[in-house]
Amino acid sequence: MLDDFLLRSMVAGVGVAIVAAPLGCFIVWRRMAYFGATIAHSGLLGVAVGLLLAIDLTIGVIAVALALGAILTLLQRSTTLPQDTILGILAHVALAGGLIAASALGGNRFDLMGYLFGDILAVSEQDILWIYGGGAAILAVTAWIWRPLLAISVHEELARAEGVNATRASAVFMLLLAFTVALAMKLVGILLIASLLVIPAAAARPFSSTPEQMAFVAAGMAGSGVIGGMAASLWLDTPAGPTIVMVLALIFLVSFLCGSLRAAR
Repeated sequence: MLDDFLLRSMVAGVGVAIVAAPLGCFIVWRRMAYFGATIAHSGLLGVAVGLLLAIDLTIGVIAVALALGAILTLLQRSTTLPQDTILGILAHVALAGGLIAASALGGNRFDLMGYLFGDILAVSEQDILWIYGGGAAILAVTAWIWRPLLAISVHEELARAEGVNATRASAVFMLLLAFTVALAMKLVGILLIASLLVIPAAAARPFSSTPEQMAFVAAGMAGSGVIGGMAASLWLDTPAGPTIVMVLALIFLVSFLCGSLRAAR
């Protein structure tokens, strides 16, 4: 019989995994893995801003993520630097800014390790309600923008020519990512949420023939990775968040090998 705190942790982790998986598919399709990491890194600065201004931490995370997205858009229009270079700069600036703000706030107000790596075992029933309530809203909005977002992921210029509002779809997508980071901070941490976004989607690709199928397969793999990671963490006495990521990496390795064998036939 599982202890209550383990059961709560698994339920919460599966909830975050199911929410993150469809968004992760778009990150993989649009080759934006570094963008997901940048938004995740901005979460630390968002937490610090929320504490400094005495506002809800989720609002701080979302505000910083949106500001980062606006800066990225402006830089892309005014410079010839590649997008991955700009993202690399912004990711490290956001993370460094968050660490500086954390040191200024002091350890009594800022649990740095908790925000960086999460503490899924400390999840409460209120956290679960927040995860599933917020997650349902994120999935609903994802379903609403699914077609336009898919269209600009395939060919943005053609989608614009067909009347798709690519700017709005991209802005909503970025907002959804920020919400997901805010949901997952307490569980797997800011540094590991990017893995939860990217790895299941990449692992699902060889087993999917349609975008919708890939989203469902990714959600299943992400949920399995969370449950397997929690079990391995309990058995090996290792940190839960990093162990979940390692199990997801193992799932990806198996998927990659299966895909390679199928391609070789």
